[in-house]
Amino acid sequence: MIVGIGVDVVDVARFEETLARRPGLRTRLFTEAERDLRVESLAARFAAKEAVAKALGAPPGLLHVEAEVVTGEHGRPGLRVTGRAAEVAAALGVTRWHVSLSHDGGVAVAYVIAES
Repeated sequence: MIVGIGVDVVDVARFEETLARRPGLRTRLFTEAERDLRVESLAARFAAKEAVAKALGAPPGLLHVEAEVVTGEHGRPGLRVTGRAAEVAAALGVTRWHVSLSHDGGVAVAYVIAES
């Protein structure tokens, strides 16, 4: 059963400018494993983190680093949630995540489905 769905879109150039102006954002938004990726990949991962929050109903107290996009078999993206995000997901009965990422034409998008 679907518990929640989230989607988010990010303008890659604007995201890159923001990261350049505020370099500390990389640490605040991304896990150590994500931080050194190309800006298009970072923008898509940021969109996924926002989509996770939406799929969970946007509860207060979530941190971006609590949702990490991981690469699975054959390059398939997956999610690892920790901290408050994991607590909220467990309370909602989430047992499986589905994530799709894409970037093209200067835009990054992510869809997230939380399933029980």
